[in-house]
Amino acid sequence: MRMRFEPEAEEEFEAACGLLVDRLVRWAGEQGLPVDGFTAETALDYRHRATADGRLGLWESRHVEELLLSWLPQQVTELPGEERADAPGTLGTLLRFLHAAQLTDPRGPSLQDSLGAVDRVADRHPAAMTDRTRWGLAKFWAMTAAEQGVDVQDGAAFQRFADRAQRGEVAYDQQALAAIMERRLTGRALSGVARAEPQLPVMLPPDDELRRRAEASTTVARLRGLTEWAGQGGRPVTATGRLRMAEARELVDVLGTGDKIEGVRSSVDLPRLGLLVEWAKKARLVRVVKGRLYAVAKARPVLADPLRLWLRAFDACFELRQALIGARSGWHVESMLFDVYEDVLDDVLNTLYSLPYPMPWPRLRDTVHLAYRTSFQLDAGSDLQHRMWFEHADRDLRAVLDLLDDLGAIERARGMADPVFLDIDLSDAGPELPADMPPELAELLGGAGAATDPAARERADARREELTAGPVELIRLTELGTRAVRQRLLAAGRDAPVVGELAQASAAGLLGVLAEDYDPDAARTELVGWITARGEREGALRQLTDAVRTMTFRTRAQAMLDVLAAALPDGEGERLLRTLRRDTQLAPLALNALAHRELLSPEDMTDAEQLLVLAESLLQLVELAGGGDGAEEMLRAQGPQARDAVAAALDSAHPDRAGLDELRQLAARALGTHGARVGRARKARRSSGKSGRKRPR
Repeated sequence: MRMRFEPEAEEEFEAACGLLVDRLVRWAGEQGLPVDGFTAETALDYRHRATADGRLGLWESRHVEELLLSWLPQQVTELPGEERADAPGTLGTLLRFLHAAQLTDPRGPSLQDSLGAVDRVADRHPAAMTDRTRWGLAKFWAMTAAEQGVDVQDGAAFQRFADRAQRGEVAYDQQALAAIMERRLTGRALSGVARAEPQLPVMLPPDDELRRRAEASTTVARLRGLTEWAGQGGRPVTATGRLRMAEARELVDVLGTGDKIEGVRSSVDLPRLGLLVEWAKKARLVRVVKGRLYAVAKARPVLADPLRLWLRAFDACFELRQALIGARSGWHVESMLFDVYEDVLDDVLNTLYSLPYPMPWPRLRDTVHLAYRTSFQLDAGSDLQHRMWFEHADRDLRAVLDLLDDLGAIERARGMADPVFLDIDLSDAGPELPADMPPELAELLGGAGAATDPAARERADARREELTAGPVELIRLTELGTRAVRQRLLAAGRDAPVVGELAQASAAGLLGVLAEDYDPDAARTELVGWITARGEREGALRQLTDAVRTMTFRTRAQAMLDVLAAALPDGEGERLLRTLRRDTQLAPLALNALAHRELLSPEDMTDAEQLLVLAESLLQLVELAGGGDGAEEMLRAQGPQARDAVAAALDSAHPDRAGLDELRQLAARALGTHGARVGRARKARRSSGKSGRKRPR
């Protein structure tokens, strides 16, 4: 049971969502808790489709609020006279189930905090559901039709209503529709967000070490010096808010900006000092009030903590577009970078984040060029003009990199590019891509046709030659830069693992995250830290194997055991699996793991063990198919072969008797075997009273 799926993995998500909701409804009935299957399914749908990270098992307060006050009002149509679902109650039950089933992400809030977020929003949910300005467009017209007596389930009747609406013969709430359209046009409608690429786990030193490095930053020293110089009494500035030349000369010497002051008549001509002053303003360290430059009193705690000051300066970099690359006079024009500055800066930093190798400048440059091509119409103009435009933008990008280098967010060196950054082999045509895709992007993605396009091959050969001819500039984030970018990623709702953050997680939480999010090296390091934090190794290993033992989802239990065995050092994982081969509860999983590693062949297993492996495989396939209809279709497609396999599995000593009973029932419906009990979980859920509501399409 995975708890995160790529946006394109629709079938896998739907299967997992159906299985989760089936088990949720069953569990809620046992616990006597309120639940509506459709609302629970919609909540999981929101987390998958409308959030940047897509983690089904992590619910922060922002997710709770957005679901109850935006997503459900926008997506779910409750027709007049229809019983309304208890969405806050269902969400609370879903959160309790995820914790009880050990499916929550340990990096998220506690169950109590999540439930508290539900309680804080619950009273506002009914009003949000009836607030027409929060509705989606399809819901707006469906509700308008229903309120005017149209049976929206009757396709012909609804089409007649739509025809009348197009002719202007239907009364409707014009203000609400205008608000809905404005939200759609401005991109504020939750119709789904671009899923961010997952980031690899990073390693960071303690904050005390980062604080020491921040203290050594020349930029930090200059920002602090400028703020202290301005002071609470303030310093006079010109009518345009710039430093007077006398004070500017003083500051160039005090702060050591390196500006040349000989023959300069205005502080406008001291670019480094001017940038520093703007930087301090954007970082909310100083401000201009009534002709004087003052230190901001509330910034004192920030100035006293070099790490906080450094992070404040880093965030302010995103507001320095004009000061850094803006036109200096009417004779100059801004480059393409100026118009997309914040987006490109974000993309560059996110690209550098968690990379195991430094990024060569030519590769970074070409990646940014693609961003320009998607943002600007470059059809007009000659190739020479295009080259001039790109060169202008490249110079500005280098000015941005200089700023980040001076701050200590990146480091640059010269060396050979790692082979991972070399162009792909264009002899492999790759997939078909849209015909209107920029040729450079098609080349980078290996699209069909790139191999046969002489110009494309020439550009690819030129890139390869540039990267292999000799040393190139290599760029990577420093640990301070990594810390700052991670903070921004988390604020944007993205997943940004850091090795060591799971030290206090539960055993099930640890193994679940390692299985889904960590590469092998990071998983080994994280596991060592987790075991060390518990002091006694044997006891820690028992906690880990017990977590696998109590996991009721077979596919997740398998993934947890697999990652545990892979992360243990020096053959300890194999020894663990061979020991668990004799464990009544864990033997099927251990045998599966040994077989997949080719450490155990069918001939090495007893007949009883072979039956255990067969039963385990079938139970996991049932989960992957989503149970219910999906599992029945899978069994039906196999025909007599499936009937024999199910019969053999039911004769095994597999410990998951509930799973075997469900398998028996599925086989009875799909294959006509005997001994099945009437009914199925999904049918029970679909008829629980709320499945008639439909989300507008």
